[in-house]
Amino acid sequence: MKMSSLLVIVLLSVSGIVQTKAYTSLYCSSSSRCGAKTVYCPEECPDSESNNRKEKVCRIDCGSPKCKSECKRVKPDCNSPGSACYDPRFIGGDGVVFYFHGKSNQHFSLVSDKNIQINARFIGHRPAGRTRDFTWIQALGLLFNSHTFSVDAIRSAIWDNEIDHLKFSYDGEDILIPAGHLSTWNSPVESVKVERTTSKNSVLVTIPGIVEIMVNVVPVTKQDDRIHSYKVPSDDCFAHLEVQFRFFALSSNVEGVLGRTYQPDFENPAKPGVAMAVVGGEDKYRTSSLLSQECETCVFSPTQDKENDSSIIMEYGTLDCSGSLSSGNGIVCKK
Repeated sequence: MKMSSLLVIVLLSVSGIVQTKAYTSLYCSSSSRCGAKTVYCPEECPDSESNNRKEKVCRIDCGSPKCKSECKRVKPDCNSPGSACYDPRFIGGDGVVFYFHGKSNQHFSLVSDKNIQINARFIGHRPAGRTRDFTWIQALGLLFNSHTFSVDAIRSAIWDNEIDHLKFSYDGEDILIPAGHLSTWNSPVESVKVERTTSKNSVLVTIPGIVEIMVNVVPVTKQDDRIHSYKVPSDDCFAHLEVQFRFFALSSNVEGVLGRTYQPDFENPAKPGVAMAVVGGEDKYRTSSLLSQECETCVFSPTQDKENDSSIIMEYGTLDCSGSLSSGNGIVCKK
């Protein structure tokens, strides 16, 4: 898929004033599933790129024969369910905000279900006098359909917006995704798709029918350092990931730091009204490596017989909790 020219429509209003509207067109190549076709963006989202993470932009799935454009968010919204941002702050499927600090240079299972496991590598820093690390998510490791995929934030002493700080691998081999808005990579068997949502440092990772992950890499800024007293060293800006997940098929037995909050009967241990509700459980979710499926509570099993699995399958989108109350699939957004 690539962005094409603008379609300009000239309208003559009843008052006689001439008005123009510009619609971005997106083009699918002849080798795509829907064939060579140009599709124009809808009026609700006429642009295919935006700096506003909450604003929806125009997208078209060239892998679908429908070839229709739609309005989607493509950057993580750190204030909505399914997100993991900052140091790190999670918002669960139940809409509850909680912090899980883990430990620096260790790995933890964020989501573990029968057909998908998503681990995270934490990096961190412990200033003198503190009893625990400040931590951030530096990488995600995905296990699915006997394949693996990872996305890492590259370590940098000084942040430079003009440099791409993302690194990718598939089945243990590094992959190159050229910088550029809408630059796309598909795995050989089309089990995973990675699309750059800006020219650098932001991507949308899709495993069809299982999950979409919006990923953005950012540094710890001087303002962050000053506000939170991180006291980060001068040789590391702690580049880390902001992520938001949209799940399409979770079982009722899903586990993990974030995954368990999608269980139908989950009761969040985070205390209501606490400004920074920290939940523990490091030992339950710790994995030996970024792409390990083993942990105390992990349930991922790529060889499991899905036909004999009687667990409930649920679909969860990214909910909009900007109003006083939002719900869907039995989930309520909470303050």
